[in-house]
Amino acid sequence: MTARAAPPRVWQRMLSGRRLDLLDPSPLDIEIADIAHGLARVARWNGQTSGAHIFSVAQHTLLVEAVMREQMPRVDARFRLAALLHDAPEYVIGDMISPFKAVLGGDYKAVEKRLLSAIHIRFGLPPELPAEMTRRIKDADRGAAYLEATHLAGFAQAEAKRLFGSDPSLPPATQADYTTPWTAARAEKQFLERFAKLCP
Repeated sequence: MTARAAPPRVWQRMLSGRRLDLLDPSPLDIEIADIAHGLARVARWNGQTSGAHIFSVAQHTLLVEAVMREQMPRVDARFRLAALLHDAPEYVIGDMISPFKAVLGGDYKAVEKRLLSAIHIRFGLPPELPAEMTRRIKDADRGAAYLEATHLAGFAQAEAKRLFGSDPSLPPATQADYTTPWTAARAEKQFLERFAKLCP
């Protein structure tokens, strides 16, 4: 009689001590400190950006939320929170560039969707956002990607416009700050501060 192999481990231990199951994530195992810490250390664009530091997913999500504020100044704070958290699953699964997500297909998206639903529930958002708000966040995400592509990742404006759409036209000082890579410590701190304002 052969011994049965142990099932593969599908959870990750966080610095908070929580164990998050990737296949069946519980909102009770999600802590904002873990999200902020992880996202501040995950590089956008596979690290292929200019600057002394990586351009982190935490900084990207703050940029997306800033673009949404500019585009929709009266939007409800809950949807600004959803914009801030739109890439939160990447604190567990990392940031994969869009071309690689396309190669992986449905399995990656299913895990990402389950994690995002659990994160939404944990912080008082609907598990699935209304389609119009999802579209608005995607528009802001594409605007942020345009700025990152042209300021940090070496894209010409014409190529970035073709791939990501138009420049979101942030105020110059805001744009300059958000497209200069921050230290991980600053990105984590600013992410937590913004979260506290949007989810008191």
